[in-house]
Amino acid sequence: MFRGQRQRVRILFGTADVVLILLAFALAYAIRSRLNLEHEFFIPPGVGAALLIWSMVVWVAAGAWWETYDRIDATHPRIILRHAFRQCLLGAMSVILFQYFWRLDLSRLFVALFALCTWFLLCLFRLNAGLLLRVVRREFSVPHYVMVVGLGDAAQRLARQLEEAGASHGIRLRGFFADSPEAASTPIELVHKYPVHAISELPEMLRSHVIDEIIFATDSRRLAELEDVMLLCEEEGVRTRIAVGFLPHVNSRVYLDRLGSSPLLTFSSTPHDEIRLLVKRLTDIVLAGAALLLLFPVMLLIALLIRLTSPGPAIFRQERCGLNGRRFVFYKFRSMCLDAEAMRESVEHMNNREVVMKIPNDPRLTGVGRWLRKFSADELPQLWNVLKGDMSLVGPRPAIPSEVEQYKRWQRRRLRMRPGLTCLWAISGRDEVDFETWMKLDMEYIDNWSLGLDWKIILRTIPSVLSGRGAH
Repeated sequence: MFRGQRQRVRILFGTADVVLILLAFALAYAIRSRLNLEHEFFIPPGVGAALLIWSMVVWVAAGAWWETYDRIDATHPRIILRHAFRQCLLGAMSVILFQYFWRLDLSRLFVALFALCTWFLLCLFRLNAGLLLRVVRREFSVPHYVMVVGLGDAAQRLARQLEEAGASHGIRLRGFFADSPEAASTPIELVHKYPVHAISELPEMLRSHVIDEIIFATDSRRLAELEDVMLLCEEEGVRTRIAVGFLPHVNSRVYLDRLGSSPLLTFSSTPHDEIRLLVKRLTDIVLAGAALLLLFPVMLLIALLIRLTSPGPAIFRQERCGLNGRRFVFYKFRSMCLDAEAMRESVEHMNNREVVMKIPNDPRLTGVGRWLRKFSADELPQLWNVLKGDMSLVGPRPAIPSEVEQYKRWQRRRLRMRPGLTCLWAISGRDEVDFETWMKLDMEYIDNWSLGLDWKIILRTIPSVLSGRGAH
C-alpha cells in the first residue's frame, strides 16, 4: 500500500484508540461508582481529566512504538488479542505510576476495570477493523484510478499488487499503456481483463477519463524516450511514479533527496532516518552517562581486583573498526595475562571459529578474567566508547581490523552501522553461535532496525548477562 494511505490508516487507528480509551474510562468509572463497596469512590474532575489524557498518550504511544497500527487490518486474531493485552498491561502500569507520582488513592478495582474495558473495546474494534475499513472505503471514499506504463513482467507484477490492494484500499487499475509503438495492444488478463492503449493516446485519455496517477514500470532504457510523456503528466498535474525494480538494489530502502535544486534518488541498505538515529544517539549518551556514574564503584573494584591478582594494567586497549570502517581505541577490562597477544600463535590451534578468535576455556584467561568474561563485566569500560560516540549501546560488535580483512563482501555491510555493546548475537547464545549465524543476525538487526528493537535487545540482554549463559 502507498505510504500516504498507510499513514491515514495509522491516524485512523490511533484516533479510534483515543475514543475507545475514553469510553472504557467512562464505563469503568460508572461500574465502580455503582458498586456498594466499603470505600466511596470519586475522582475530582481535574484529576480525572489529567489521568485520562495521560492514559491516552501512553496507550497510543505504545501502539505507535510497537507498530501495532501498521497491521491491525491484516493481522491474525490471536496476534491482535496479544498486542491489545500488552498495550493495556503497559497502560495499567502507567496509571499506577501516575497514581504514585501524584500521590492519589485510586481504587485498584477501578484500575483493573479500566484496563479490562479498554482491552475488550480495543479487541472488539480491531477484530472487525478490516470489515469496517472496507465498508468506509466503499461508502465514503473516492476510488483512486491508476494506469501502468509498460507490459513486461515487472508491470504485470505491479498490476497484480494494485489489484490486491484495490478491494481494501480503494485503488482501481484502469489499464495499461504500451511503452513503445510496436508493443502488443491485446488486453492483459490478470484477475480482471484490462485494455492496453498506445502511449500516443495518453493526452486523449487524460481529457476523457479520470486518471489519478500513472506508474511507469518499464525497462530503464525506455525511460529516456518517455521523458515527453512524463512532462505531459506534470503539466496536467497527474501524479507519476517510477517503479525502480529494474535497479540492482536488493536490501536498500529507496527515497528521494535533494542537493540544492538537484533531485537525488537514494538507495540505502542501512538505517538512514536522521531523526530516529539522533534519538538513538541521545539515548546512548543519557544511558551510558548514567551507567558510568552508577557503576563507577563497581568498575573501581574490578580494576583493583585485576591489579591485585595479575601484573599489568587494568584496562586493555585495542584498535577496532567502527562506523563505516573508522578506527577507534576500544576499551575493556583486561581479562587475560599480560603477554596474551604474544601467546596468540601458540593457542590458535585451539580456536573453533573461522575469522574471529574464540577459544573455549582459553588458557590465557586469569582467574578474575574468567569471571568477568562469564558475566560480560569486562565490557563495562566500553560505556566510555559509547559516550564518546565510537560505539552505541546496541549494534554489531566492533571487529578487529585483521578480522574485517577476511570478511566476505556481504558481511562488510555490518560496518555501516555504529558498533554496539550488545546485539542480537548477545541474546541468541553469545559464544555458542557460529560465525556465519552471527553475521546473519547482524544483517537481520540492520535490516529491521527500530528504536523499539533496540530497547527489546537492551531489556533481553540484562537477564542474559546476569545468567552468564553462552559465555566462554
